[in-house]
Amino acid sequence: MKSSRLFIAVLIVTLLVSVSSAQDKTGWPDQLRFMAGPPGGNWFALGTALSEMWTGAGLPQTTSSSGGGVSNILNAHARRGDLGFSVTSLLGAALKGEADFKGRAVNNAVIMSNLYTQYTYFIMRKDFAEKNKIKSVEDIIAKKLPMRFATLKPGTSSEFVIKALFDKGYGFDYKKTFQDWGGSVEYASYDGGADLLADNHLDCFAFSVGKIASVVMNIESQLDVVLLPVGQEALDKLAEAYGTVTLTIEPGIYKSVPKGAEPVKVVGDYTCIVIRKDLPESLVYELNKAIWEHKAELVAAVKDMSELEPSIALPDRVPAHEGSVKFWSELKK
Repeated sequence: MKSSRLFIAVLIVTLLVSVSSAQDKTGWPDQLRFMAGPPGGNWFALGTALSEMWTGAGLPQTTSSSGGGVSNILNAHARRGDLGFSVTSLLGAALKGEADFKGRAVNNAVIMSNLYTQYTYFIMRKDFAEKNKIKSVEDIIAKKLPMRFATLKPGTSSEFVIKALFDKGYGFDYKKTFQDWGGSVEYASYDGGADLLADNHLDCFAFSVGKIASVVMNIESQLDVVLLPVGQEALDKLAEAYGTVTLTIEPGIYKSVPKGAEPVKVVGDYTCIVIRKDLPESLVYELNKAIWEHKAELVAAVKDMSELEPSIALPDRVPAHEGSVKFWSELKK
């Protein structure tokens, strides 16, 4: 009799656990669509690694495709994708309906997690910089320098940050103004822009990427360049507008900023994952949990993932998904 009661008790507990587990997956989609970044950058590589990791961890099968910081937010909002990379300040602009989001109401995209710091690099050919005595972005503006300039295509976080910096920090439209000065503006991929710079078809290439960027090292392996600092006044104006931060490229990471050189001030932000607000809390909790538990293998794909910690995961200025708040808050306890 006691054995029967014990068996029944164990069976009831098992059934309750099974029911609880089934309830946890209520509303989970069979597949997730992850929107990464342009081919050749950290986002593209990390998007593949994340998708394979989530699929392998028993979460919904996840596919990864190319994308951009602006389009990923809009596509998550419109449910054309489920989650993807952006930068935190870009989502802040989207929720305000400013910059690239004027006239577009965004209310179904929130932060899943901040992942690591994002740096905006202005890389100029050293021979061009020395010829024109350029040591900062301010020098370009003071001289109204005609130059062949490129960034990533509109719709990417890189182009957004470049446009916002010149608009809020210096008070002009960079494309129109550079052309008025006799220069040109092109849009290229990371690899394409690097090749154009190396082949002397560009004078300056600007984009946003992580703290330790292989694309920057690739450029440095092909030619001598300088990394131009941005003035603090412009950095402060952009921070006030969209919540960016000032970061510095420390000496010793790149050949163009050797040990003993002055640190280079740049626009700073966070690479983040934006996600549909209407996805279940339990699913988003598990997505975050899997990232944390598989952090080491993600670092192997993109070194900047080593920066991920509970202290940076939830942003101060923009809303995060309730599943994310639950997971990262638990880790902080």
